[in-house]
Amino acid sequence: MTEVNSSDLQPGWTERRAISAIKQRCEEAFGQGAAGEVWIGDDAAVLVGSGPTVVSVDVVVDGVHADRRLTTTADLGWRALAAAVSDLAAMGASPTGAVLGVVASISEDLDALYQGLVASGLEHGCPIVGGDLVAGDQLTISVTVLGRPGPAGPILRSGAQPGDVLFVTGPLGGAAAGLRFLRAGYGRHPADLEVAAAVERHARPRARLSEGMAAASLGVHAMVDVSDGLSIDLDRMAEASGVGIALETVPCALRATEDEALGGGDDYELLLATPDPLGLLEGFAAAGFTTPTQIGEVSDVVGQRTLRGGALPLRGFTYG
Repeated sequence: MTEVNSSDLQPGWTERRAISAIKQRCEEAFGQGAAGEVWIGDDAAVLVGSGPTVVSVDVVVDGVHADRRLTTTADLGWRALAAAVSDLAAMGASPTGAVLGVVASISEDLDALYQGLVASGLEHGCPIVGGDLVAGDQLTISVTVLGRPGPAGPILRSGAQPGDVLFVTGPLGGAAAGLRFLRAGYGRHPADLEVAAAVERHARPRARLSEGMAAASLGVHAMVDVSDGLSIDLDRMAEASGVGIALETVPCALRATEDEALGGGDDYELLLATPDPLGLLEGFAAAGFTTPTQIGEVSDVVGQRTLRGGALPLRGFTYG
């Protein structure tokens, strides 16, 4: 294929030329789909598959979900798709495609935005198969993702049972610490390696798709991705399941505080409730994944929300 004409996506773009360039970029990155499928270029996408489909939508709005003084346009695109794909990970599903709705001013650098979106799609194995582009004042990215659950079926947040052991797939608070460092003026690529790792976790999070599918196959009762903060996402799992939560430890990422781990959000690690902790640990080890951290238990005391025996502070990103 010929190289994408980036000028068609740079400030001063027009809808017709930009859509043509977006189509070409996505086809170069993801191909044109399997036999019988229709991706970008028609009134709607056509995907071929059988069985249940998991669907989720995530919306990123400039000034609400991101501070453009601290976030590059490419990183914003990456994060928008990763956040949506993470919802599939929490259901134990694998992505089959994403449809994007973008509202952007004609002064917006669409080239950088779609660089980030496409790079995130490649990283997560989620092709961009369609979408819409509209001129508007406030940059808004709506990402709808579709996925297929594994043989165990979709794993719900409402399945936690008393006696289940709680795990998270990795340390928390790194993304919030990275945002703190950006606000302190460290920049996108700081020299301090620990600070750089935190900034990267904020700028380019990775959805735990493989871990989610593995956890589903290993018989977990419930999962949720830690997108809004551990404490509030724990509360949502407990409320949906009609159970209590006894949290004993909070695994913190390097340079992150416990407050950031509890309420910072944007980590996209998976919170798991399993009746078989040893089986989960052995399964993750066999797959070569990072060892998940045991953090507490599910109780039969409805409404219990404790941390090391005291009240668990409910913190995180929520509208109430």
